Amino acid sequence: MAYETIDGQKYEKELLDLARKHTTGRGEGKLSKDEVAELFKSAQDGPGVTETEKNTLAYIRNAFEFTDAAAADFDAAFAKL
Repeated sequence: MAYETIDGQKYEKELLDLARKHTTGRGEGKLSKDEVAELFKSAQDGPGVTETEKNTLAYIRNAFEFTDAAAADFDAAFAKL
């Protein structure tokens, strides 16, 4: 598993890259409901969601823009972790 350090905090690179991919290029630059589902699917790729994955998701929630519907889905999914 690859990591990326931002401001001294270690995050999962795969999740960050996925969020970046969905917010650059074409489109409005916001994460959609489908993209949020993809993020959580990626985070749940192992036997459970690690603390680093949770921290990475929390960072993504604060650092990236979401559609209103996607933000609601993200918050609901994150609360279940």
